[in-house]
Amino acid sequence: MSKLKAILALTFGCLLTLSAQAVEIRDHHKEVIGKDCKTCHDNGIKQFPSDQACLQCHDVDDLAEQTARSEEDKWQNPHNNLHYGKELPCQECHSEHGTKQPLCSNCHTFKFDKFKK
Repeated sequence: MSKLKAILALTFGCLLTLSAQAVEIRDHHKEVIGKDCKTCHDNGIKQFPSDQACLQCHDVDDLAEQTARSEEDKWQNPHNNLHYGKELPCQECHSEHGTKQPLCSNCHTFKFDKFKK
């Protein structure tokens, strides 16, 4: 009987963790989106949002301008870089419900001081 209670408690705890994680979104997105997950999750709730969903609110040219580097480091711009230009999928670096390291950090060691996961 105690094994059954332990299994039920563990299962219940996991379900609470999953449901709590699903509703945690950043304050600036809460203000715009509210609780309508489908606003971003245009491919279904269990799928990553498409880039088109992100680009409904975020303009890639504005992002590239905001994250521009000095002329010397200009290709270290995460939104306009040497490898991908402006075509890198948003989900490669950003995750609303968790943390994610930028794709660039797999090979490069430069810092993005204002990086929002």
